[in-house]
Amino acid sequence: QVQLVESGGGLVQPGGSLRLSCAASRFTLDRYAIGWFRQAPGKEREGVSGISNSDASTVYADSVKGRFTISRDNANNTVYLQMNSLKPEDTALYYCAAGPFELVVASINKSPYYMDYWGKGTLVTVSS
Repeated sequence: QVQLVESGGGLVQPGGSLRLSCAASRFTLDRYAIGWFRQAPGKEREGVSGISNSDASTVYADSVKGRFTISRDNANNTVYLQMNSLKPEDTALYYCAAGPFELVVASINKSPYYMDYWGKGTLVTVSS
């Protein structure tokens, strides 16, 4: 069965950094674009960032531009989300998902469109 597993979440102080990982198994990750999504308590899930499977084009939500960086390592079947200058409002359960890049782009700043595969999330808490 295809699996996506997120890791790297945890508790960090405002202004700190975390690096999230999305590792794929039982399929070749380079055939898919990857999006990062987040859902804060009591809020809808929203698209945060995405990276294409072809030319590694990237897209970011307005709220994270200049602070988050998405990258992929196809050799290790892993996509990363480097999060710097974290704010309390970044607190959420972060998910990665695989699917067409066009739909990842369409999901940015919005509730996500259909994606082929989802991970189960990793929790990021930004608090003093």
